[in-house]
Amino acid sequence: MIHPTAVIHSGAQLHSSVRVGPHAVIDADVCIGPDCVLGPGVYLTGQTTLGARNRLHAGCVLGDAPQDLKYRGEPTGLRVGDDNVFREHVTVHRSNQPGDVTRIGSNNFLMQHAHVGHNAVLGNHVILAGGALLAGHVEVNDRAFVSGNCLVHQFVRVGELAMMQGGAAISKDLPPYTMARGHNGLCGLNTVGLRRAGFTSDQRLELKRLYHLLFRSGLPLEQALAQARTRFATDAAQCLLAFVASAKRGVCADLGRRGGAEPASDNGD
Repeated sequence: MIHPTAVIHSGAQLHSSVRVGPHAVIDADVCIGPDCVLGPGVYLTGQTTLGARNRLHAGCVLGDAPQDLKYRGEPTGLRVGDDNVFREHVTVHRSNQPGDVTRIGSNNFLMQHAHVGHNAVLGNHVILAGGALLAGHVEVNDRAFVSGNCLVHQFVRVGELAMMQGGAAISKDLPPYTMARGHNGLCGLNTVGLRRAGFTSDQRLELKRLYHLLFRSGLPLEQALAQARTRFATDAAQCLLAFVASAKRGVCADLGRRGGAEPASDNGD
């Protein structure tokens, strides 16, 4: 189960079912749950805990020191849930201060060369495509999809079931259920993701109407929020409204309102 070329510190805790590939390195404060598989050249360090059935492909580095000039070598941590896939050369850094952790939920898929910075939080069923880069303190909520070579600025939030198109870059919050394009741009709802998540046609139509009120009506955002609270009461609508109202960095703006091309109508779908 453990390749003879692997280097495992005597203080590391590995479940008896863990498989470790050649030239992997596991440091002292690492704890690995049942049925995890570590590929060739994997490096686990820091106060890193992995749940069950995680698969780490060749060259992954989890729990290394944060890329933060304020960090002075304190013991800090990374917590990973269950059933995650980390493809080749994914990097996830531990937190930058004791008492806090970088946190990865469960059932996430991080493709090759994706990076998760210190103190970031990923929910469940999140996909980071190849080359996606998340800076420190980023929050990505459940079932979000960050496409290839996307950039997410520090402290930015990505809402539930939101999607970033390939190469997009955001330094403002991306609301739930929406699509990001270009630099801080919105181009409508993530309708494919909503359908796959089981949202009905009526639910998608309501979210489309809410999207238009918030991002395309021309109203100041606070005024649009006030109107929306009296007109939309479903759980999904309330999730979107609460997210936008709590944004500290502002939210991405619709490309049509900024003079960009208006995306084609999706007829509520």
